Amino acid sequence: MKNRVIAIGLDSAEPTLLEEWMAQGHLKNLRKLIEQGTYGRLKNMDYYKGESAWTNFLTGCLPFKTGYWSKFEFNPKTYQTKTLGAHGAYDYREISPFYALGDKYRVAVFDVPQTTISDRVNGLQALAWGAHAPMIDRGSQPEGLLEELIGKYGDHPADTFHHNDRSDWYNPASVAKLKREMELGLQRRTAITKDLLSREPWNLFLTVIGETHTFQHYFWHLGQKDHPLYKYTATPGKDPLLEYFEAVDESLGEILAEAPEDAHIMVFSAHGQGTNSADLLSMVVLPEFLYRFSFPGKSLLKSQEMGMTPPGPLTPKNIKESWYKQLHAFKNDPDPVARFLRFVEPALPGRFKPYLSKLYQKLAKLTGSPQTELFSWHPSKWYQPYWPQMKAFYIPGFSDGYIRLNVQGRESQGVVSASEYKAVCDELIEQLHQLKDARNGKPVVKGVVRTRENPYDDNPKLPNADLVVMWEDWAVDVVDSPKFGRIGPIPFNRTGAHRARGFVTVKGPGIVAGSTLKEGHAVDLAPTILEFLDAPIPEYMDGKPLLSVKVFA
Repeated sequence: MKNRVIAIGLDSAEPTLLEEWMAQGHLKNLRKLIEQGTYGRLKNMDYYKGESAWTNFLTGCLPFKTGYWSKFEFNPKTYQTKTLGAHGAYDYREISPFYALGDKYRVAVFDVPQTTISDRVNGLQALAWGAHAPMIDRGSQPEGLLEELIGKYGDHPADTFHHNDRSDWYNPASVAKLKREMELGLQRRTAITKDLLSREPWNLFLTVIGETHTFQHYFWHLGQKDHPLYKYTATPGKDPLLEYFEAVDESLGEILAEAPEDAHIMVFSAHGQGTNSADLLSMVVLPEFLYRFSFPGKSLLKSQEMGMTPPGPLTPKNIKESWYKQLHAFKNDPDPVARFLRFVEPALPGRFKPYLSKLYQKLAKLTGSPQTELFSWHPSKWYQPYWPQMKAFYIPGFSDGYIRLNVQGRESQGVVSASEYKAVCDELIEQLHQLKDARNGKPVVKGVVRTRENPYDDNPKLPNADLVVMWEDWAVDVVDSPKFGRIGPIPFNRTGAHRARGFVTVKGPGIVAGSTLKEGHAVDLAPTILEFLDAPIPEYMDGKPLLSVKVFA
């Protein structure tokens, strides 16, 4: 029997929380694992951190090599964004998942997000059972395995495949429902994982607990005092986030009780989470800022006047409607037809509502109105009809702020010449650094990354964005610009968002108990696992093994 590795990912688990809780005596199984082995922090990409983390882990490569930055692809001819492939994951044609090891190794992979069914895996694969944002088709190898598991243990109750693992903080019923679904999903996941782990002595058993990702997104404000909603929504003495991670810890204990003594056990997180500083700033504030930058004196977002005292956090009026839908009430919509249809929509019987968007598109063509979606899934889509006339615009994403310049000769209707490109970037960066939180007066921009010096650089491995805005780490709902005025306030959306930090702990033969690793990178995880397996490490990998056999006891 070759070396054996059991690797369990805690999706997006925040190491600063875990460390704090373990210091308080919680998470006994994870704490025991760390005491018996080694522990260290990981870092990941500082930008595109929410989109690229899993691909970095699975390939052992940075986005500069894979070319994968985000699930969206921008077409400069049509000014449209579309999802890559069927669901947005990296296609793994150029670089395979590290666990595709061929016939020499028996490998089991369960519910790892954003990967693929590989014909170079000798063992079993079952994907998209309950992973958060799996971004792939459901499938298994051998065929029928996933159906067998669902038939025996049940499907994930939150329907994560269709992105229904969400709630709205202002709707207690939806919060309670998601909590129940996450608890039941974890129970079912534990049973499936134990079943698959016990089927044979795998060389590599790789799985990810996805519920930790969802729970931090939607329950952060109920346990963490650094979120502005905490004092309005939390129950004193009760921390649902800690309670859930205690359940995850119990699941770890159950799973690892099945592990053989001679295996290397790895528990890791490729990235973490903190208070959500990205959703409002990237999805709402930045698109509005760029609209005002291109059209001085105009605005698509209803906002307070500068100098006014911001009110307390806004609560959407209809607690049964999603944040995305209710945000349209804050739109200065120039189209009276759209305003009217959104006004009457709540009063219509449910069977008529699906036809409203189709009706609006027909009416918009007749009236010549900008053909935005009646209820856009992403606030930045409000601005898409104006992108061809704008100097720069925001490309939809889920973490940082992605700015694309509208360049002559690159975009079909470009307005910024090549000679102006650097100056416009400079002006944008200067104005971005002047944005301040209207509540505390502090700058909200941590940094801005230039992704290219030459706007015509056609390297396919570069991201779509010319500039990437990285935000400070606190929640912001209203922003002031000395040049473009106040933007907001806006109701908060998800309360947790991604951070670039992660962690890894490993115990097993040759590892010194209680030892500490120097900080590594998420791309180091794959070569580390391969070294434990005594499998070849591809030269193309950017990552390096975190532990060398030379430093084992």
